[in-house]
Amino acid sequence: MRFTDYDINAKALSPLNLAFIGDCVYEMLVRETLVAKANRPVNDLHRESVKFVSAKAQTAAYEKIKDMLTEEETAQFKRGRNAKTGHSPKSATVAEYHTATGIESLFGYLYINGRLDRIKELFSVIDNENE
Repeated sequence: MRFTDYDINAKALSPLNLAFIGDCVYEMLVRETLVAKANRPVNDLHRESVKFVSAKAQTAAYEKIKDMLTEEETAQFKRGRNAKTGHSPKSATVAEYHTATGIESLFGYLYINGRLDRIKELFSVIDNENE
């Protein structure tokens, strides 16, 4: 399921366009998970979410799921990781920033292709490791 009915060819999109979507998908997963675990003040939820969505945290997330990825998913991750962002990270190394872009690109690719079950499967591994 997607939010819109637009016919989008994920393979035709740039990896940074996919990362743009994937950033939101990943953020929604984190936020929904945090709200489901505890009804807390929004400021607390925001502080906690930053621990999951930072480039450093997304790099750690990649390490947890990298052996689960299919060849297609690994290729999409690498497309995102290797994309020229034209951005200098402020609170992460360049390698962490590129890895985070790869994760976001992968999640965007899976979302556009309607692979929500796969997104949930990957995120459950990431989340279970954080408990």
